[in-house]
Parts: sequence; structure tokens; C-alpha cells
Amino acid sequence: MANSRRVSRVSSLIKREVSQMLLHDIKDDRVGAGMVSVTEVDVSGDLQHATIFVSIYGSEQAQAETMEGLKSSTSFVRRELSHRMRLRRSPEVVFRQDHSLERGDRMVHLLNQIKDTIPEEEGITEEE
Repeated sequence: MANSRRVSRVSSLIKREVSQMLLHDIKDDRVGAGMVSVTEVDVSGDLQHATIFVSIYGSEQAQAETMEGLKSSTSFVRRELSHRMRLRRSPEVVFRQDHSLERGDRMVHLLNQIKDTIPEEEGITEEE
């Protein structure tokens, strides 16, 4: 069982290596359909499973194509990770789409709508 510091280091190393693979090594055209960035990597305590969260910018169709391309390249990514990292066993890799940026943008939009509907009261000043 790995300690939390090691899990954190392996997670950040996987994030860096997969980001480099997305830029230079993965040749699947579907991965280039949308702009992809690795937002987070969750690694299990025994370092056997890695869930890679990606944010994809583009249309719904481009996002779906990109996820298909990433899923088809999981064996390549796992093999490359085993070559680039010195681990006893390379982790099983799973790609998941991260929707947190979209949800955050939607929340900001909703808050702005609420702010616009509330009339400002005159005579109230902010005091520090």
C-alpha cells in the first residue's frame, strides 16, 4: 500500500505525462476534434487504477468524438506510462470527461441573471 505522498506524486506525474502525450504522441484524429486538457488524475491507493479527468472544449459532437478517441487510446497511454515511469506495474487507465468548468460557467451565468433581476436600492452604500 502506497502512502498518500507517493499517490500524490504519481498522480501529478501521470497528469504531466498524459498531457505531453495529448500534445505530441497520440495520433488519433478524433482526439484533435476538441481542445483537450487534463484537469485531474485520481490514483487508487495501491497505484493500480488511474482515472484521468479531461476537459474538452468544442461542440457536443467534437466532445463525443474526442472521448471515443481517448477511450480507444487507453492501451497506448498505459504502455507509454509504463515506459516513462518507473513503477512495478502500470496502472489501469480510464478517461472521464470533467464537466466542472461547464457547471462553474453555468453557475456564474445564473448568479449574474439573479443579480440583474434584483433592483438596486438607492441610498445603500457599502461600508468597509
